Amino acid sequence: MTNTQITLIQIDNYGPWTVTPEPRREVDLQTLQSRLYADLAQLIGTREGYVFFTRFDNMVAVTNGLDMEDHGLFQESIANRYPVTVSLSVATGDSPGEALGTASERLQRAGSAQDDERRGILRGQVIGKPDRTEADLRMAHFDVNDATGKYTDRLSEFDSFVHIQRGYTELMRYMYEEHDALSFFVGGDNVITTCPTLESEDYWSAVEHVRSSVDVELKVGVGRGRSAQRAGMTAKHALETCRDGGSEVELAVE
Repeated sequence: MTNTQITLIQIDNYGPWTVTPEPRREVDLQTLQSRLYADLAQLIGTREGYVFFTRFDNMVAVTNGLDMEDHGLFQESIANRYPVTVSLSVATGDSPGEALGTASERLQRAGSAQDDERRGILRGQVIGKPDRTEADLRMAHFDVNDATGKYTDRLSEFDSFVHIQRGYTELMRYMYEEHDALSFFVGGDNVITTCPTLESEDYWSAVEHVRSSVDVELKVGVGRGRSAQRAGMTAKHALETCRDGGSEVELAVE
């Protein structure tokens, strides 16, 4: 059984801030969001976590191994360097979807995302060191079969983007609805999914579902570990086994 720790990251009062005292230039907002994501990815990444953008004003991190003091340091670092603050809500669960649902509810109870008095909230719970194991996390790394040959080198960039996003969207929906797993596009033709404990057949079914639904062919490597990065690197090596041998699913979890 997996034991996933999820942190919801939310910029405080971001919507009103973007139009106060008057609407801010979109290029400045995009720059702020991308820099904030990069800084959080580095801060959390140095502690073996992963951060994924969702809508950029909201981000989701897999933070097994990070305690509440670590989270407070992230907030302090952001507050010192940006004109906005972030609130963090941490939760754990047998599945990633369960953990994120709990984290979302906790932050919502602290006040609206557009409440100018809700600043720098930090709440939740982490997995204690005695309760951590090497089997806590399952990470799956999906990518599109021969994306360069099928899309990048043949179609316009926007057509390529549409095909890959269609595959990502269908995979994200399927894995969430069927398995309470959370999938995130991470660039190129790659998607990383944090999963509960699943069998090989479950990944085969996901690959087949995306192929039959939107005609996008995927392969996936799956790994496990006590931190997101350990599980993720094991998954990347399993994905390389797919590429080398031509298989579609490889589990390197034992």
